[in-house]
Amino acid sequence: MIYKFKSKNAGDVIMLQPNGQRVLEIIGKHSADDPSVKGILLPEQMPKALSALATAIANEETAKREAIAQAQADNLPPPRFEAVSLRQRALPFMDMVRQCLKANEAITWGV
Repeated sequence: MIYKFKSKNAGDVIMLQPNGQRVLEIIGKHSADDPSVKGILLPEQMPKALSALATAIANEETAKREAIAQAQADNLPPPRFEAVSLRQRALPFMDMVRQCLKANEAITWGV
């Protein structure tokens, strides 16, 4: 399954299911109890969504730096991480959110 985020103001953003679900979980639009196959992100929800994504990205990057430092301190090989970071996966969506926020347009998926 894929997530296709759509808006009148920006080009579509497409993500594979695990990545789309992770982004939606971070912004509070998906959970195990409430799977988000369809949904809408309203302009008034966008600042909070951008903040949540920025925080999650910062947390991931901090955790990576700490894991590398710990491995170096323990004389171990550096840990392996996913090839594509959350920052790289979320950036197109974040750009879309910023464009839609300026234009006061909603973002939808699964509709």
